[in-house]
Order: sequence, then structure tokens, then C-alpha cells
Amino acid sequence: MGAGQRRTLVVVETRELRYFVAVAEESHVGRAAERLGMAQPPLSRAIAALERRLGAALFTRTPQGMVLTGPGETLLREGRVALAAIEAAERRTRRTAASATRASVVLTAKAGASSEIMAKLLDAYAAEPDAVDVEVVLSPPGHQALMLRDGRADVAILHRPFDDTSGFDVDELVVEDQVLILPAGHPASTRESITFDEARTLPDLPLPRWPHLDGTYPDGPGPELRDLTQVLQLVRLGRTALVLPESARANLRDGLAVVPVLDAPRVTTVIAWPPHSTSVGVAGLVRAASRL
Repeated sequence: MGAGQRRTLVVVETRELRYFVAVAEESHVGRAAERLGMAQPPLSRAIAALERRLGAALFTRTPQGMVLTGPGETLLREGRVALAAIEAAERRTRRTAASATRASVVLTAKAGASSEIMAKLLDAYAAEPDAVDVEVVLSPPGHQALMLRDGRADVAILHRPFDDTSGFDVDELVVEDQVLILPAGHPASTRESITFDEARTLPDLPLPRWPHLDGTYPDGPGPELRDLTQVLQLVRLGRTALVLPESARANLRDGLAVVPVLDAPRVTTVIAWPPHSTSVGVAGLVRAASRL
């Protein structure tokens, strides 16, 4: 940059990002305006002004609606991350203010999973002299990392390789093999072991389908499920089978059989928390977990 030249910094406001993301997701200014609760003309003007300031066309206007350009796709990707970070900061700030009168921590985990570890962890933490209230939020698989990222939870029990732990601080709690849970009377229940391909292709016991983060389910013959309590009942009825970490044996009742899955990836259960956390409750939970 030559002498006397000055780089212009373009600042995109949060309001503008929300406008842009709404138009990008709706692919239509009218629908985006309705979603935002505003009139269409000022929204169109705001998008045009944003494009002028950025010096890039974010959309291609067509009779069918708004189509993202290359720069628009970049801003959508980065804008979603920025808005999620802002929303997480807002949630954590509100919860910090609320905890000024009564300290607490939100722990999230998969419904029906790691129950033995959870019980030991909560008992160990309750014995801490500075323990605070722990609110346990059980949710469908895949939601725990999202709740930790967007500020709805302070700490989470996650399972690698299934959960994305990137960006979190983690402590490993246990590493274990996986097993197939199936009805006790099924022909495969007497086997000493089974491969993962065999387990997922049993013709009369299709593996269950778990919801994506948007609530939709993948295609397949297996039943649509949301928690392990529900699926174990269906296993007893001979409607499905299930691959779980070996520790699941401890919670099984009559009517179920367990067969080791030889080539399934090992599951590492971790306790995870945001690296910038200053919560006394999170620190105490992590200390208690390290002693398990």
C-alpha cells in the first residue's frame, strides 16, 4: 500500500446480516420481508446498500427470486457463524446475569446414553464444597454439540467419532467397544461376534433412524426414533436392533441379547465445554469428571 493510501474497513451490522441471511434462505425478498415482519421496499434497499458497501453483488435477481452469487455464498456461510456467535453470547450473558442470585450450570447429554457415567459424575460433583445446581437437559443424538455452541448449555457429554468436538476443550472419560443389542430369541443372538455390515443389514431388524438437526429423518426401513428408552422397547418387540457402546449392557433388562461388533469404531465418551468458559460450575464438573 503506497504512502497516503488508506484501506477502507467495511463494517456489516448485525441487523444487515439478519436481513441478508433471511433473503438468502428464502430466495425471495417478499418472503424474507414477511419472515422479518417488515415491508419489502426497505428490505430491498438494505440489501442493495449492503452490496454497494461491500463492492460485490450478493444475489442474481431472476423472475423466480434471488440466487446467491459466489460472494453471497461466502457471506451466508460466514454470516451464519457470526450470528450464531452473537446469539450464544447473548444467551450466556443473560444466564450469567440470572445466576448472580442463584448459580447453576446446564449439562446436556443424549437421552438414555451414558447414564452410569452421568450418575457417577453428578454424585461426585455434588460432594464438592462449592457445587452449584446442575440442570440436566436430555436431547436427541446430535443436538448436544449444537446446544454447547449456541449457549443453551454450559457443558456436554459427547461421543466421538459421532459428535463434533472441534473448538471445545474436552476430557476423555472412557473408551469402549460397541455391541449389537437385539431380541434375545433372534438367531443372531447366539453368535459370539458380528461385523458392522452384518449388523446393519439384518433383514428383519433394520437399524433405527435418528433425526437430523432440522428434525427430518434420513431415508431407510428402520423406525424413526428420538431416544434410547423408546428404541429398547422396539428391540424387545423384534422391530429393530441397535449398535451401542459396551457400557449399555449395564442398563439392559430381560428380553435383550448382546453381541460384540468386531469392526465398529471404538467410542470415546468425553466431557466438553467452551474454551472461554469462566463458570465455576463447569470447572467443578470437569474436576469431578477427571477423578472418575
